[in-house]
Amino acid sequence: MTHLAPEVVGTSGTAHSRTGTGTPDAGPVSSSSTARRPWTSRRRVLAVAEGVVSITAALGYMVLSRRIDVNPIVRLGQVSGLATLQMYAAVIGLPLLGLLLYTAHRGPARRHQLVKRLVCAALAGLATGVIAGGVVVALHGTPHPLGGQEGDPGVLIDMANSFLHHEGMSGIYPPAFPALMALWAKIRYNGRGETGFALHDLQIFFTAVAGPMAYLAWRILLRPFWALLIAVPAAVLFLDPIRPYSHIVMIVLLPLLGYWLREMRLAGRRGTRHLVVRALVLGVTFGALFLWYSGWYVWAAPGALVAALFLFPWRQGAATAKKAGIYIGVTLLTAGVVCAPLLYQMARLGSENPDRYAFLAVYADPGYVLGWTSDRSGTLTYQTWPVAGEMAGQSGFALLLLFGVGLGLGLGMRNIMVRTAAAVLAGAWLARFWFAGHMAQDKAIQLYPRTTWIIMYCLMILAVLGMMAVVNRGSGWIERTLRPRAAGAGAGSDSVSAPAAGPARVVPPRVVRQLAAGMVCVVALFATMGASWSVNRYMPSSDVDSMGIDAYRAHVIKQRDGSCPRFSPRENCWDIEKNDWKPGPIQDFIWCAGIVADDWPAVCGMEAPKRVRSRADIERDAEAERQARKDADRTGQDARKK
Repeated sequence: MTHLAPEVVGTSGTAHSRTGTGTPDAGPVSSSSTARRPWTSRRRVLAVAEGVVSITAALGYMVLSRRIDVNPIVRLGQVSGLATLQMYAAVIGLPLLGLLLYTAHRGPARRHQLVKRLVCAALAGLATGVIAGGVVVALHGTPHPLGGQEGDPGVLIDMANSFLHHEGMSGIYPPAFPALMALWAKIRYNGRGETGFALHDLQIFFTAVAGPMAYLAWRILLRPFWALLIAVPAAVLFLDPIRPYSHIVMIVLLPLLGYWLREMRLAGRRGTRHLVVRALVLGVTFGALFLWYSGWYVWAAPGALVAALFLFPWRQGAATAKKAGIYIGVTLLTAGVVCAPLLYQMARLGSENPDRYAFLAVYADPGYVLGWTSDRSGTLTYQTWPVAGEMAGQSGFALLLLFGVGLGLGLGMRNIMVRTAAAVLAGAWLARFWFAGHMAQDKAIQLYPRTTWIIMYCLMILAVLGMMAVVNRGSGWIERTLRPRAAGAGAGSDSVSAPAAGPARVVPPRVVRQLAAGMVCVVALFATMGASWSVNRYMPSSDVDSMGIDAYRAHVIKQRDGSCPRFSPRENCWDIEKNDWKPGPIQDFIWCAGIVADDWPAVCGMEAPKRVRSRADIERDAEAERQARKDADRTGQDARKK
């Protein structure tokens, strides 16, 4: 019962099937009709069609955005690019929504269900396709990636260079993405020196497919509308185009954990061969995701372990317990074999790689988990962020979200995904405060601020599943309480024909379909608005404290022929670096990024290193920049007079 509302209340068959390909008005489909059903109602065909439509929409929009020709360095050019992206999204999306609304009001239910599946899949692709298109606009005219050769992108480039030199894995960082960069650089750009170009392509590609991957992962558990309602906000909110591979793992991991736990719970109803095949596939998937980005496993593991212990079929007999044990063992063994190289590196080098990098999220209240700011925090400080809300510091959005979480925990605990999300939330919550509580003593951050993402993701999941439980239970309650009166009123007039036709629905199925179509339109509107917000943050800016600095840096690096990119704001660009990865020195103190030297004693408890600037340094540099601008203006005026 994971539709926007139950198709048929109180019956089995199509009402409770996950794919919802039955005909709601006619009740369960008979075996004879099943044998003659059209190919468009076959489960595997529909699943493949959803995947193809979603990925095509994402990549097609990304390719279409390459037609936008603006100067991304100039703000007016950025605004024109953002507007054109929205226009393309409207031209593609409005006909889809119009078709969805039309089939909701006209035509058979089967056709509308097919249209709804494909439209939801397309919208999931368009949501992140718009973000990928925005990255294309921000990097228009340069072959270099977001971040250029600085920070994390520079480290990834060096790691990829090391792979091209056959030097093996780089420390304990997950190797799959740098290895893919090296492979793509070798195929597309002829090898070493162009791994930055490969990162440029992969940033855009994986940003585009993040929405389809999230949607398809949730479709293994939920019907189209509910899968879309979780996948689109999660992809738009959490996606980081600089490292899109990282958050894809988090978004996909949770529904896969829920599916894995569900199969374990139902081991008694499955054949041994069925369980072994599922375990092998899931084990390979979990291992591959671990090699892709392993950080989320640290935060999800405690809750997943507790959930597995509680959901294990202890009371269903020895045979069922044995099958469940085989299922768990095959999954863990397969995943361990796949990710063995990284596990070995972690066991060998893990203690030698403490995380000592602090930024604004480290200085802020650790109890705040409903927002995120990176080390590019602009003018924000821990005194001004997060902004206090109206109710004990909590905003209206926070209260509404928590109310939805309460509905999920109160009404949806039978749902395996509610239990999974609640367990992961509790485990990540405890891990967050454990690492934060030992931070000052151990002089290590251990990436604990990243738990903000997975905690908020779990809250969003619980809230959406709470809404789903309210809709399903509420519609069922209405049918049970009001249907006898409707049926009794018509019994006296035609007591013979009424049983043959069946009792009338209190809430007609057509009304349910129309409501679902309207809500899909609302999700689509949110997706376009949210995608534009996400894209705007990455538009090029020379401000080193803004997220736009990453796109700006891509425009100030030389191209392969030694010239500057087309829209470069500088005449003398930086050379392309061709370094291999080497481990950096391990410091014995927390590096307080974003803190001026004057404030290090109060914030970090120590004097700042010599290379940290003070307020006097910042003011002197600002004055020198202003003077340089005045001199340039004066020189220009003298030239015009001559």
